[in-house]
Amino acid sequence: MAVKEASSTTMSNGHHGHHDVKGTTTIADSVVASIAGIATRDATGVYAMGSSFSRTLGAARDMMARSDDVTRGVRVEVGEKQTAVDVGVVVEYGYPITRTSDDIRTGIVDAVESMTGLEVAEVNIDVLDVHVPGSDDSESEPPRAR
Repeated sequence: MAVKEASSTTMSNGHHGHHDVKGTTTIADSVVASIAGIATRDATGVYAMGSSFSRTLGAARDMMARSDDVTRGVRVEVGEKQTAVDVGVVVEYGYPITRTSDDIRTGIVDAVESMTGLEVAEVNIDVLDVHVPGSDDSESEPPRAR
């Protein structure tokens, strides 16, 4: 997917009154990527986010994938009226990947469309890994249920 630096979309403002103020609103790709990233993190079953590259960095990869950068693993292409989103995720073991993918798609579409007015043409999800609890922790046993 080709990624542009920034694109603009023209929106009508719901301004009521005698004066119809015209202008353009520019929404940077990074804004759409942030919205999509936050929506992805909120989906059930998502353990972490990251690009394929970040997943090859060894032990540091999980720390990076869980960093504060909400756009990690998110790529967007923004046009005048539509946007496409690609996300890379690590899913928690035990969560159905198809259900998690549906949650991610629904969350991204709802958030991006309501906040930007852009139509989300597609959401492509790259499931990079499955996180098994206890597999990367210092504890040798999984935590016990209380």
